[in-house]
Amino acid sequence: MKCAGNNISRRGFLHVGFLGGLGLTLPEFLKLQAQADLKDYKSKEGKAKSVIFIYMPGGMCHQETFDPKPFAPIEYRGPMNSIDTNVEGIRINETWKQTATIADKIAICRSMTHGEAAHERGTHNMFTGYRPSPALMFPSMGSVISHEFGPRNNLPPYVCVPNQPNEFAGTGYLSSSYAGFSLGADPASGDFKVRDLNLPNGVDDTRFTKRRRILDVVNDHFRQKEESDSLDAVDSFYDRAYAMISSEKAREAFDINKEEDKLRDEYGRNAAGARLLLCRRVVEAGVRFVTTTYGGWDMHNNIEGGIRGQVPAFDQAFATLIRDLDRRGLLESTLVCIASEFGRTPKINGNAGRDHWPKVFSVVLAGGGIKPGIVYGSSNATASEPEENALNVEDWATTIYDRLGIVADKELMAPGDRPIEIVNGGKVRKELIV
Repeated sequence: MKCAGNNISRRGFLHVGFLGGLGLTLPEFLKLQAQADLKDYKSKEGKAKSVIFIYMPGGMCHQETFDPKPFAPIEYRGPMNSIDTNVEGIRINETWKQTATIADKIAICRSMTHGEAAHERGTHNMFTGYRPSPALMFPSMGSVISHEFGPRNNLPPYVCVPNQPNEFAGTGYLSSSYAGFSLGADPASGDFKVRDLNLPNGVDDTRFTKRRRILDVVNDHFRQKEESDSLDAVDSFYDRAYAMISSEKAREAFDINKEEDKLRDEYGRNAAGARLLLCRRVVEAGVRFVTTTYGGWDMHNNIEGGIRGQVPAFDQAFATLIRDLDRRGLLESTLVCIASEFGRTPKINGNAGRDHWPKVFSVVLAGGGIKPGIVYGSSNATASEPEENALNVEDWATTIYDRLGIVADKELMAPGDRPIEIVNGGKVRKELIV
């Protein structure tokens, strides 16, 4: 239906952008979210209210980051040195100078392990908690959290900065309504704007409000002509979409320019700093799960050059993120994770690099009910396999879900009414939590 003199269709009232390449307008997106199976019990929030998942694509080496081996032979130790942290007995690579000052607020897990040496398969593990299967695409952690809790404060529950990082960060067998809200641009760019929360060209706030009034007239007309419960339901989706777009607080959550110059400088005016600062802004505003990526860590050649080129900016941004969350009283309720798809080979190769190695690698956790200032597990003397407390993907994912209040052996429904556990066979590693 069109309104005479305005040439505006009902669908056009809220066509302010497309979500994550799915071709969905905001009201359509919200309508799909409401079609979840309400017969399932929903999870209850735990210590962690939000997650910031920082992914290092390519396979970040553990030896040149969080698990140095200063007493190993040079061909295993590599060309770099290690430094003390502010926790006695914990040493990390020399380029992580800022992170060394906040080691008392993080947990370093040095015994992560799985069996997938291919990038795609390892990435699937770390985003879903499952080994890849030819029979079923599993949902990402962000989509599961979106399914279990839904939106908060007129914001999408799952956000990708700047875009969905890979195909395994998607919804899998769940509805596409649980997909991540992709920003569509890097917050480090000078003209950064969020694709789906800005009004279209030529539509200012006055015109947008006018469209809202026109929609009310259309709805009143339908109500006079029809008595339909479904119309009220459709209206609720439009109301929620309007709330998301018109809410100044929701829009400002994505406006990195609202931050003071001093804090932006503290994070660093680069990709690492801008992305992690935006992650903090959106979880502070109410987003439940935000994922971002940084760098390229597939260092088969010149690993020292690669580490020295990439770590300092991230080290500054990450340490600032932890301090910033702590200052704002958000660290206790925000679980921060650094992960990669696997580690690197124990021995330096002929090109002064390291190759793929899933047998043991490191991840970092902080906040959200994670025990701070610890090293969990260990690798052996050459960083080639776990020595104590091997941490598999299932237990790692289950522990994260537990901190959020999600029971990981809860069954979700896959196509064909097939019940699938959120994580199959994982257990909470109690030594990691408070």
